[in-house]
Amino acid sequence: MGTVEAPPAGAFALRRVGVTRYVLPLREGGSLPALVEADDLGMYVVKFRGAGQGPKALVAEVIVGELGRRLGLRVPELVVADLDADLAPAEPDQEVQDLLRGSVGDNLGMDYLPGSLGLDVAVDRIEAEEAARIVWFDALVQNVDRSWRNPNLLRWHREVWLIDHGACLYFHHNWSRQSAPATSPYPGAADHVLLPVAGPLPAAHAELAPAVTAGLLAEATGLVPDAWLTSDEQFESAAAARRAYTQVLMDRVAAPHTWLDAVEVQRAARV
Repeated sequence: MGTVEAPPAGAFALRRVGVTRYVLPLREGGSLPALVEADDLGMYVVKFRGAGQGPKALVAEVIVGELGRRLGLRVPELVVADLDADLAPAEPDQEVQDLLRGSVGDNLGMDYLPGSLGLDVAVDRIEAEEAARIVWFDALVQNVDRSWRNPNLLRWHREVWLIDHGACLYFHHNWSRQSAPATSPYPGAADHVLLPVAGPLPAAHAELAPAVTAGLLAEATGLVPDAWLTSDEQFESAAAARRAYTQVLMDRVAAPHTWLDAVEVQRAARV
């Protein structure tokens, strides 16, 4: 696989909002995300740069969420949520105060879907083809957080929406082994909540893989704020980081037999 080029600086950008009110901590998330109100009068679920997972979780949220959207999967709108230092002192909870103080500036916001409910595969019907597309996508981006314990799928307006992708792209926690992720099996296959109801994965690959181009990945990676990428000392620039993410994902798409076949093996073991 040849090398890929990074998009020009500033070629892509997420919409920006300013956080005006901290509404509610969502303590079911390990990173203590929160529901906030913004200056566009919208409500967002925010994941904070100062949380334990750090900027890499936000990088994964953007790349995976925006790639999924471009492949036709439903992901709530992602925004850059600017947090003002003046919000922290107003919070009575010391843990929340510390988190806000450590996250002043740009954070990751996801459009809040009012009235949405967690998808229950035992009750909620999902088409086999759609389930297959989601399983294929999760296998591509190495999403280990779509299990029956924590599906990270919402039912909203009778449609399935994908949320919480901070645990994806786990290879970026050890770039020294960058060559391995291109051909490594999908470790979340055995527990994937949709695998028992998914249609044929080769059909999903034939549909989606041709759309995963260097240009499409340039768009998705180009939406990540530079500061989140340059926090990783592995790279000399945000452009270099974008090229690295794009290269791994392009290499995975080019070698599906090394990771997709193992998903079908796991499916057979669960039947």
